[in-house]
Amino acid sequence: SKFFGLNLFFKILIDKILAFTFLIIASPILIISGIAIYLEDGFPIIFTQNRTGWDGRRFKVYKLRSLFNEKYNVTSQITKDDKRKLKIGKFIRKYSIDELPQLYNVLKGEMSLVGPRPHPVMLDLQYSNIYKSFLTRYRCNPGLTGWAQVNGLRGFYTDEKMKKRMEHDLWYLNNWSVILDLYIIFKTFYAIFKYKGD
Repeated sequence: SKFFGLNLFFKILIDKILAFTFLIIASPILIISGIAIYLEDGFPIIFTQNRTGWDGRRFKVYKLRSLFNEKYNVTSQITKDDKRKLKIGKFIRKYSIDELPQLYNVLKGEMSLVGPRPHPVMLDLQYSNIYKSFLTRYRCNPGLTGWAQVNGLRGFYTDEKMKKRMEHDLWYLNNWSVILDLYIIFKTFYAIFKYKGD
């Protein structure tokens, strides 16, 4: 792993400062989205799920809930035209607003602003049996955004898309630098509107 020493310290420092700043800036959006979720489908507002972290550690990721309570199945993958989505859920997923609570995961040290996106544990187990190097993605903290995402690999999973994501994530691991992280952070704001989520 390239993630050690002074460069890792700077990465963590940037994570904490920017995550705190972004959380303050995004708080009105989170509050309005939370009210919209409650009015459409009640509580809970926040959805949690076990994800895979650095070296396979498990942690609970935080997201704004985008699906109807009674229609959610943790083992069923969300598709583009999924009927389980709330009306507000379609909007917040499209612009990745549902991911904003993960800034709290960054502050807790479970995630970074930039890194391979964390997947549900069951999905990791599935694809680690298909692609030999798949779990190599977890040689650093998972990210709120990543090299794969700013290159258009967002949204629901297919085998081909997952392979491309893995290849982009491995490229990031092998070429990581603080400058690359800053580039990905700035490019994310452009990618959110160009490559809309599902």
